[in-house]
Amino acid sequence: MRRFVLDCSVTMAWCFESEADGYTLAVLGALADGTAIVPPLWPLEVANVLLVAERRRRITRGDVARFLDLLADLPLVVAAPVAVEDMSALVGLGRDHALSAYDAAYLHLALQEHLPLATRDRALRAAARSAGVAPFVTR
Repeated sequence: MRRFVLDCSVTMAWCFESEADGYTLAVLGALADGTAIVPPLWPLEVANVLLVAERRRRITRGDVARFLDLLADLPLVVAAPVAVEDMSALVGLGRDHALSAYDAAYLHLALQEHLPLATRDRALRAAARSAGVAPFVTR
């Protein structure tokens, strides 16, 4: 069973057809026999993107419900919250790699768990590479 850290940028591509590509669809397919680990902020990020898209009439309430059902059926594990003692590590990663604290949380989780990272975000991908985190490669 393959395990990897899943970024919101990949997740949301599954919701919006215009954003899906071969990589994001292959990551979704990898969950057939794998598990994605996400930081505690991931559900908030996903919910926020859905709310904004609904308000802008990009998607409907029905689309939101269907997407949430899809996510509920996937093998996703939300990691434990970041301890106060670990906040300095997030700040350090953000400083070292010019990342937001949010993106640093994905990198921090990948480093802690020694897992590859599935992301479409170029800056996060470059930071992960620089920090020694492998990209999640689909088969």
